[in-house]
Amino acid sequence: MDKSILITFGLYFIGVFAIGIIAWIKTNSISDYILGGRRLGTFVSALSAGASDMSGWLLLGLPGLVYTNGLQGLWLAGGLLTGTYLNWTVVAKRLRIFSQTFNNSLTIPEYLENRFSDSSGLLRSMSALMILFFFTIYTASGLVAGGKLFNSLFPISYTTAILLGAGSVLIYTFMGGFLAVSWTDAFQASLMLITLLIVPMLAFKEASHVNSDSFTSYLLTSLFSAGHKHSPTAIISLCAWGLGYFGQPHILARFMAIKSHEHIPKARTIGTTWAAMAMAGAILTGISGMLIFQNGIQDAEKVFIFLVQRLIHPALAGICLAGILAAIMSTADSQLLVSASALAEDFYRAKIRPQASQKELVWMGRATVLLVSLVAIYFARDPNSKVLEMVSYAWAGFGAGFGPTIIMSLLWRRMTRNGAIAGIMAGSACVVIWKNLNGGIFDIYEMVPGVIISFLSIWLVSNLSGSPCQKTDELFQKSIGVLKNSIPYV
Repeated sequence: MDKSILITFGLYFIGVFAIGIIAWIKTNSISDYILGGRRLGTFVSALSAGASDMSGWLLLGLPGLVYTNGLQGLWLAGGLLTGTYLNWTVVAKRLRIFSQTFNNSLTIPEYLENRFSDSSGLLRSMSALMILFFFTIYTASGLVAGGKLFNSLFPISYTTAILLGAGSVLIYTFMGGFLAVSWTDAFQASLMLITLLIVPMLAFKEASHVNSDSFTSYLLTSLFSAGHKHSPTAIISLCAWGLGYFGQPHILARFMAIKSHEHIPKARTIGTTWAAMAMAGAILTGISGMLIFQNGIQDAEKVFIFLVQRLIHPALAGICLAGILAAIMSTADSQLLVSASALAEDFYRAKIRPQASQKELVWMGRATVLLVSLVAIYFARDPNSKVLEMVSYAWAGFGAGFGPTIIMSLLWRRMTRNGAIAGIMAGSACVVIWKNLNGGIFDIYEMVPGVIISFLSIWLVSNLSGSPCQKTDELFQKSIGVLKNSIPYV
């Protein structure tokens, strides 16, 4: 391993740790720790939402999918890009307004409790438990990606690589909370985009010298082939990934934290543009890997790493490889933070110590970050784990469990507390059950039936539950009033 790569990684770590220290100084309350005091700027909100969304699968999973299955990845990228845009358009502005109107809710579970005036605490507790369960799996996928990166670059075991990656994320998330996570995510999003533009450009340049005709032939064959790779089941399943955006707590938190709902349209433009360019780069990386490594590679999800090692001088390779680390850390830190808020805010303060001080709550959040990290390390211990498979399960769990509930809570005045509970339970249960069934219709991505069943459950149970209480109805109308009186929103 060239020393220049080691130096680059060292400088990268110093930079993110410095951000963590600055954020530590500015974090004085639980609101600061889990939502940044609702003072994120447009640019930081947009890029941190994108970076926390994409994770290590953008530089490992998606290029690996394209390398293995050709332009099947286009369906996945198209679904995700559509979901990104619709999430900013349909959910972002409303959630920013509603979460503040309904008793300045700091977390998704707290928002749902306040939105439906649930005095029993069942809705909040159930939502928090779901966050802890699926985010532990999601965080583990990031650690697997980090383990593959460090294991490929340095002469260390996979276990040591996982511990190194987990420790990197843990330190600045533990210290600085939401501000540290958002600031580092904005920086890491920029690094990811630069990396995904440079690597395929260099790869295509080399491939054109060796086999100039194979690129066009491969592109057309992959795009228009009628085999299993482009079957209706595969296409529906890949496009359905876009449905998951509406229920991802780590992305929704950025909407809640932006300084003003009037900044949403500009942030949407920045965020959607970044996502389009980043996914295009990932797809081109997979295609270029197919052209250069025609004899195959042992682990398809390492195609980006192998391209960097082959094409780029070690003095610059460290920067590109740090892009993978940026993708991993930018999602894992957000997931750890949302998990911390679920336990500290939605369990500890809501159920155990309502009188807890702000300092006590912040330290409870930090303790949760540590606990979830340890459990995620345990789940990530298998070096044969596939990043994209782990992400798909957690993504579906949140998308089907929370997505329809969030959307309906923002759009449907007559939705009730029982309807919300039914939607969350039905959607998440369907994902877990469907995931374990195979053959025929069960080959469709579990997100699809989960979302459909969740919407139907919300509608049916809400209609059977009667009308929402007067207080809830008044706050809903107040939120709509703020929405209508704000700047034009298309």
